[in-house]
Amino acid sequence: MRKNKSAIKKAKQSEEKRIRNAHVKSTMKTDIKKALSAVEASDKNNAPALLKNAVASINRAASQKVIHKNNAARKVSRLSKKADKALAAKS
Repeated sequence: MRKNKSAIKKAKQSEEKRIRNAHVKSTMKTDIKKALSAVEASDKNNAPALLKNAVASINRAASQKVIHKNNAARKVSRLSKKADKALAAKS
């Protein structure tokens, strides 16, 4: 158990940040999964919108420093590459 006020406050702030970061990360992962499933199903109507939403979610997580900017760039690159490859092959 923490004894002084600053340690108690820091623990409370850390817990709040952890919860906020978990929500951002979870939302990002969900958006990525939705985009990938649309791409794999070659859904040309919904795939571009879901892909745009996933990229925005990844960039939001990076700007909030939940994930590193290079990690975000790598995720966007791989997602775009898969989408381009799958949608080009299906057309």
